Amino acid sequence: QVQLVESGGGLVQTGGSLRVSCAASGRTISMYTMGWFRQAPGKERELVAAVTRSGDSTTYADFVKGRFTISRDNRKNTVYMQMNSLKPEDTAAYYCAAKWSPFLRGSYDYWGQGTQVTVST
Repeated sequence: QVQLVESGGGLVQTGGSLRVSCAASGRTISMYTMGWFRQAPGKERELVAAVTRSGDSTTYADFVKGRFTISRDNRKNTVYMQMNSLKPEDTAAYYCAAKWSPFLRGSYDYWGQGTQVTVST
């Protein structure tokens, strides 16, 4: 099975940018649909963005459209999410996830441990 490790989180001011990365091992990510989720304290985990195996199709939550961009480099076995124009409400733990199914939404099979993103006012 695939193992996922997130990195790149941190503290940033409102309006700033961060890029989070998800490095996979154990299997090539070209076999998986990949997604980024987030969970804020006291809230449910929610899908932020997802990308198909080839990278030719993506989906985004309405609250990040136009600000976040998901991408993948199957040769490097890594998935990225560029986050621009960050807002305090983007503060959350961000998780990388993988699934066998080609459908971008729905449940995912494998999860990383998460990376914290904190946006200060």
